[in-house]
Amino acid sequence: MFQGTGSDVGKSVLVAGLCRAYTRRGLKVLPFKPQNMSNNAAVTADGGEIGRAQWLQAQAANAEPSVHMNPVLLKPETNTGAQVVVHGKLFARAEAGEYQKMKPQLLSAVMESFKELKAQADLVLIEGAGSPAEVNLREGDIANMGFALPTQTPVVLIGDINRGGVIAAITGTHGLLPLEEQQLIKGVIINMFRGDASLFDGGITRIEQDTGWPCYGVVPFLRCARELPAEDAVVLERGAQSAKTNFKVVVPLLPRIANFDDLDPLKAEAGVDVVFCPPGMPLPQDADLIVLPGSKATIADLRFMKAEGWHVDVLAHARQGKAVLGICGGYQMLGQMVCDPDGVEGIADSEAGLGLLDVETTLQPIKKTAQTKAKVPAFDCDASGYEIHMGQTVAKDGAKPFMHVGERVIGHSAPDQPIYGTYLLGLFTKGDFRQRFCKQLGADVSAANHHVRVDASLDELASALEEHLNLDQILDHAC
Repeated sequence: MFQGTGSDVGKSVLVAGLCRAYTRRGLKVLPFKPQNMSNNAAVTADGGEIGRAQWLQAQAANAEPSVHMNPVLLKPETNTGAQVVVHGKLFARAEAGEYQKMKPQLLSAVMESFKELKAQADLVLIEGAGSPAEVNLREGDIANMGFALPTQTPVVLIGDINRGGVIAAITGTHGLLPLEEQQLIKGVIINMFRGDASLFDGGITRIEQDTGWPCYGVVPFLRCARELPAEDAVVLERGAQSAKTNFKVVVPLLPRIANFDDLDPLKAEAGVDVVFCPPGMPLPQDADLIVLPGSKATIADLRFMKAEGWHVDVLAHARQGKAVLGICGGYQMLGQMVCDPDGVEGIADSEAGLGLLDVETTLQPIKKTAQTKAKVPAFDCDASGYEIHMGQTVAKDGAKPFMHVGERVIGHSAPDQPIYGTYLLGLFTKGDFRQRFCKQLGADVSAANHHVRVDASLDELASALEEHLNLDQILDHAC
């Protein structure tokens, strides 16, 4: 099991790289994360939701993604409440205090999935969540030591040196853990080192003296890791410098943004700049395309957009004849009205949309989750991805079907403007649709399958981990 000194220290990416490294050694490897908190989700072949990080790790292990790889998925809707997805299906909505009371029940689902994976694999690589030193959350924990202790799973602790204070973070974690949990940790990994790693030799010595935990190696800053999908929106909040390119895509950074890595295939294109615009700043006027992303709380994020004045920027952009694309929640926002009569997002409510598409959405308690292949008549091609939504969107007279699956329409467009909305997530991954869509907007992009790009990055990551970590020692400690 790979735990961290905190969130966003690189656990997801390192587990993905190790899945690929050990798979290349001929082992049957499967990833596992008992509890994940993320609004970036993917859909398995049987229609279940799992975190996108576990989807990536399954790809790294050349394995079919399964709901057992992420038995408990929390999808935050507010600052204190979240959807609770168990074995791929919506189980409940809960505030933080209510969720704590659910944990004993959820632990049985976690153990069931772990047993299922163990029976199929030579090696199960498990990702923790947050930090095991969060003593205020230790009671009822199912994500870190609360899982590792009853299963007697050996643990590797990861620290991110790029943040600073990594020695204190590791030794502090040791000091906060009881002896039986300290003994489960077999060693540490130092991640994200920049420069000459030998300069940290003294730090490794001090960590080993204070904790008794050996260091498996120091992983340098790896650019290939940055080319892999990110799990948490915290990476977007750091901001990005806008480069001078031929085609600029602007995305408002909504509080409950979901599946923002849908834009990764565009970011990977030369000549395309994807800019996530943070609150407090207007949407750049030189945008060629504005994308309204998925959202875990459509009405709340729609109101946030209006409060920021971004709706004015989007409408001005559209009046200039420029393109707008709404994906999932963003599609709903483009319509005339979003209604929530059953309180799907908290309380019964409604909010006027941006009015760029002549459609209306009603949020419903039943969630649609499916892998989907849609027809796109306007571009004479197919688009593949998946659906995760709790709304039904119906068109009025002024909307044209944009994407459809058989008779079921999953997207609409404006009759005489480049305004598009769709429920299809992951639509830019396959190259044909991406190339045709961007060509319509004046951008020249490749038709490369983004999965192939990601796979190449996973191979590069695995090779780097073979070089910088003692993978034999890690494997010995797991046996």
